[in-house]
Amino acid sequence: MMNLILYFSTVLIWGTTWLAIAFQIGDAPVTLSVSYRFGVAAAVLVLLLVLKGVSLKISKKNHLFALSLGGFLFSTNFICFYYATYYIPSGLNAVIFSLAPLLNAFNGWLFLRNTPDKRVIQGGIVGVIGVLLLFLPQILSTETNQLAIFGLVLSLAGTYCFSCGNFISSKAQSLHMPLLPTTAWGMAYGSGFLLILTVAMGNEILLPMDKDYLLSLLYLAIFGSVIGFNTYLLLVGRIGPQKAAYCTVLFPIIALMLSTWFEGYEWQWPAIVGVVMVIMGNLRVFGIDSQWLNRYRLFRQRLLDSSS
Repeated sequence: MMNLILYFSTVLIWGTTWLAIAFQIGDAPVTLSVSYRFGVAAAVLVLLLVLKGVSLKISKKNHLFALSLGGFLFSTNFICFYYATYYIPSGLNAVIFSLAPLLNAFNGWLFLRNTPDKRVIQGGIVGVIGVLLLFLPQILSTETNQLAIFGLVLSLAGTYCFSCGNFISSKAQSLHMPLLPTTAWGMAYGSGFLLILTVAMGNEILLPMDKDYLLSLLYLAIFGSVIGFNTYLLLVGRIGPQKAAYCTVLFPIIALMLSTWFEGYEWQWPAIVGVVMVIMGNLRVFGIDSQWLNRYRLFRQRLLDSSS
């Protein structure tokens, strides 16, 4: 039951954050917007821990884990996602992110030497073909619209950084890392790094007073980061990064619905087929399609037995 609560909480929260990211674009430098997001998230998380009497003191080893999480989960990946939103709708950004299970399998092979089984390879091929279909109009279109391909590359880079962060968190939790204090430090490190980067790039430190910007910032910081990341990372610690990435199967549907309503995303037949293939590819990676097929066969057999 707890795994189900964590799973659906993460799906609902992360399915809506992609549209909120779109409201962060243009009013401030991307590095500064992401820095604000995780700076606020870190402050809120620290306040909650202090009120609960939880110590923020962690070991030097956990500070290294927190620094790594800050680099992969709380800065670099979101710089890629935010910049990608300049070129592609937020819903497509979410669909690209749903390839995280495939990249988790790749990193499992790269770092742990776990050979991916046949269903992972099959699901990966289906998912990649689905993404290509999603971007087929841009691929075949004029040079102006080919900026969408750049958005695709940025989104893939962000997803790979997220996958690396998954394995760092999983390893840290297997060594009994205190999840919430280490996460708070990781968010603070990520925010600090991006603030330094903003200044180094010569950008002015400013806070836009636009209502949509501020509301989306608070939503991303509190729901998308404090609640969403901790439910997800707790799920990673309980069931592992591969199974925790089940979340990526469903929330692109929510993100695409919101993108259609609020951003005017126009559906074309290649896009519809592409989304279905990405989802089916993810289901194949996890073996869920086989489970459903077996349950259907068992249900059908019971009906036949009862009728006879």
